[in-house]
Amino acid sequence: MSETDDALTELERLRAAGTPCALVTVVRAIAPTSGKPGQKAVVTADGRIHGWIGGGCAQPAVTKSVAEALEDGEPRLIRVAPPECAEKGQPGVVDFNMGCASRGTLDLFIEPMQPRPVVRIHGSAPSARHIADLAARVGFEVQVLAPGTEPGDFPNVTRHAARYDGGEDWPAPNWAVVATQGQGDRKALTAALESPAAAIAFIASRRKRAHQVEHFSGKGYAEERLAAIHAPAGVDIGAKIPEEIALSVVAQLVEWRRRGAGAVSSEASPAATDRVDHGN
Repeated sequence: MSETDDALTELERLRAAGTPCALVTVVRAIAPTSGKPGQKAVVTADGRIHGWIGGGCAQPAVTKSVAEALEDGEPRLIRVAPPECAEKGQPGVVDFNMGCASRGTLDLFIEPMQPRPVVRIHGSAPSARHIADLAARVGFEVQVLAPGTEPGDFPNVTRHAARYDGGEDWPAPNWAVVATQGQGDRKALTAALESPAAAIAFIASRRKRAHQVEHFSGKGYAEERLAAIHAPAGVDIGAKIPEEIALSVVAQLVEWRRRGAGAVSSEASPAATDRVDHGN
């Protein structure tokens, strides 16, 4: 097995484990360099390198650039070259000085590989299946916790359990959705509140949210944690049927992903859940 094959095997392992990493590819080499075009390595945030993309002269530039790429999620093209290199300063290329005596030049493309963000859906309301399907299609890792359901009810999810609590070995959720439609609201909300989810989309009316927040406040939950509950869930697209409600909720998840969890105020974004698919 070649070093590139080893790197790609390690990439699969890291991605399966949900470990952030970057795929680094040599796209050009001007001799003398030990790295050759097409060679690849997988680099983790802590600087571990699996594969071969050049010797010690290039590695500090690579590990620094990988850390930055994993921070902002943006790929980049870097050039490791002697200070006198005539090609320095080209748009779109980040330059690093080659400190080795070889005086060669390496161009390397760095592609960050972040794990898919996790959405945990609690409940089996009609909209829940559509949310699970659509969220998986737009790049979320979806977990479903729904008593009375079978794995086959949610074919595109990565984890399923017929209960409201996830397994201890499950990846932690970034966000949660409570889609219970009046059946097990408090059990589902308890599980969501006690998870690491940064925000919880609760498919319910404002009145129900206020009632549930009052209940959980009396149970000792901090006000800051209860502020994570957003209801009505979703963005206002005038949704009426479960499929449309699912679209509005997944749109909110995308907004949280791109702009930060809780970017949509629970009071500022009325969704169709005031009218359908919720308990009063």
